[in-house]
Amino acid sequence: MGEQITNKVNVEKAVLVGVELKSSPLKSSKEFLDELEFLATTAGAVTEKRFVQRLEYPNPKSYIGKGKLEELSAYAKAMDIDLVIFDDELSPSQIRNLEKELDCKIVDRSNLILDIFAKNARTAQAKTQVELAQSEYLLPRLTRMWTHLQKQKGGIGMKGPGEKEIETDRRVIRDKIAKLKDDLKRIDKQSVTKRKSRQNQKKVALVGYTNVGKSTIMNALSKSDVLAQNKLFATLDSTVRKVVFPNPDPIKQPVIFLLSDTVGFIRKLPHQLIESFKSTLDEVKDADLLLHVVDISHPAFEDQMQTVQETLLEIGAADKPTITVFNKIDQYHPDPTHDDIFEDQTIYDLEELKKSWMAKSKEQVVFVSAVQKTNLEELRQLLINHLS
Repeated sequence: MGEQITNKVNVEKAVLVGVELKSSPLKSSKEFLDELEFLATTAGAVTEKRFVQRLEYPNPKSYIGKGKLEELSAYAKAMDIDLVIFDDELSPSQIRNLEKELDCKIVDRSNLILDIFAKNARTAQAKTQVELAQSEYLLPRLTRMWTHLQKQKGGIGMKGPGEKEIETDRRVIRDKIAKLKDDLKRIDKQSVTKRKSRQNQKKVALVGYTNVGKSTIMNALSKSDVLAQNKLFATLDSTVRKVVFPNPDPIKQPVIFLLSDTVGFIRKLPHQLIESFKSTLDEVKDADLLLHVVDISHPAFEDQMQTVQETLLEIGAADKPTITVFNKIDQYHPDPTHDDIFEDQTIYDLEELKKSWMAKSKEQVVFVSAVQKTNLEELRQLLINHLS
């Protein structure tokens, strides 16, 4: 009994804050904060309230306007809020100003994503990549560590001790970054050697937004047991499995290929993570074929597809042959009264949606439910046709 009490984890109470740009569609803030809440839940926090302000652009000093900040401060103090999570990356000065005003922990979107990556990192490569991204994120924000110095009286003489501590810490972080980059180069060399040994084999890579069901599809196609959870970034490390499909034509050889599952993409993915994970994403660059998995039940699936395309462009893999796999058809809701449907969204039933995408897509498309194993045979046939 005593052990249970010791292991009990205090769940942090969080408030979410977003700025809705006047140039953006009205639906955006709900969709973005839904995703931010999912990120917060994945990190282990419980969301108590959302604050949204419609502005021309975020306030450079405090992200939100003075009135909204006062409202947020009053709520945070009254409800004993542990942390306030902002839906954009904050500058070091914004973080300092907000901490002073709100007197609680301030976390921005990038910091939250980095925290989730750190919790999910399992292998030496993933841990090194995340630690490097965290160190690069921390370096320009070191001044916030020394806010206690601001409470001392007087201005002259203030720079001395504080600045020495900060500069010492900066040197430590810079040295750490250099070491992590060296470690990553060494690990990357081992990965390159592994990939070279697989050079003559056909390679297929699963790509897509986070939590669209890539790992579930991998398990279904390869009959393996890769971790598949309803969480963001459950998969960080590239997982490669050998897949053998019997050829429908008995005269021909079976179709054999390597299937790799990679880290999911997300809107506003911190640039430090993209840089750190470029080596892991080499599995995507080396692939002969991409399976772009899309969660068709998500109301913003087309925006998610665009995010994936932009990330593929950034890593140099946008021109790969691709099959678009619309997953989760069992969860698709064409009902306009459904909570996730936006007011300005055109409602299609699944058959209309299929016809529409098959007509306009330059790539091959297939509609499946990986969990229900619906239409997986059609996906297998597309893979066989392409690879043989």
